[in-house]
Amino acid sequence: MASDTIEFYNNAVVTCNNCGNTFVTGSTKKEIKVDICSKCHPFYTGSGKGIVEKKGQVAKFNAKYNTNNNTAGN
Repeated sequence: MASDTIEFYNNAVVTCNNCGNTFVTGSTKKEIKVDICSKCHPFYTGSGKGIVEKKGQVAKFNAKYNTNNNTAGN
């Protein structure tokens, strides 16, 4: 009875929907689709601004406190 619930560990192909990158990992699923991967994520590629601006919140903060510094952690 317990053998009916055991899932097998397979090699799964992970596909990025954003850049099309594929790689193989272990999973109980055979195929995994992700929205973003390490090849196209700004944190790993270094191509991002450092701060993800959402609805102008960074611009509002800079205008309110009269600062033009857009880097995080400085």
